[in-house]
Amino acid sequence: MKLVGKLVGLFRVAAGLTQAQLAERATVQMETIASIEQGRRTLLPDLARRLDELLATKGALETAVDNMPEVDLIPAWAERYMDLEREALALSWFENQVLPGLLQTESYARAVFRTDVPALGEEEISKRVSMRMDRIEILHRPEPPTASFIISEAVLMDRLGGERVYLDTLRRLRECTEVPGITVQVMPLGRHTHAGLSGPFILLETPEHQRLAYTETQRGSQLISAPDDVSILERKYAMLRTQALNTEETRGLLDRLLGEQ
Repeated sequence: MKLVGKLVGLFRVAAGLTQAQLAERATVQMETIASIEQGRRTLLPDLARRLDELLATKGALETAVDNMPEVDLIPAWAERYMDLEREALALSWFENQVLPGLLQTESYARAVFRTDVPALGEEEISKRVSMRMDRIEILHRPEPPTASFIISEAVLMDRLGGERVYLDTLRRLRECTEVPGITVQVMPLGRHTHAGLSGPFILLETPEHQRLAYTETQRGSQLISAPDDVSILERKYAMLRTQALNTEETRGLLDRLLGEQ
């Protein structure tokens, strides 16, 4: 990642451009260019292609991005996603295994990290919980993103961490259904059709109005920027919203679950 950033800086200087000038021509923020050059942010394939055209580098940056070692690539995607999440104008999240990180309580997050295999030490768990709680502040920033969450009912049936954690989690979800700009929908069990059988994913829109997607697997993660691939996931999400309970029905389900305790 640092090598690619150094290449961007080298090619930019050779073209006689400042970071601000290159950012303006590439229609991104200057901070984006600065972070890439410093190795703090991953250069995405579509931006690499744009910079190759602007800097007349004959595909050098795109080739460098395509051939990043896997050991660098996977952590970079995850780190890049968190950068994007902090700045996103909109987030759309489908989850069928565990509650979305931005909706988790501290006790639920701790219970999730305690299920990791191999097991994590308490110090590492506390560190990860703290980082996750910091991320939740995204929903409470002065100009928060428009956030949509679709959660499988199966997630609500689990009791990760025990009954007290479960109740706190239900209350947290119920509160979120009343927050302006946040939409929470539950996908009930027993549907005859389901657009999310391939697994969870996240869609986001950047301040530059770029649309991206993010997926995680057992052993890695992927940030998706190809418009065709993002479009497929956007269409899946639109279908999922019609198949899930609406906001009022979701509130009713959560109220029933809380009333049963």
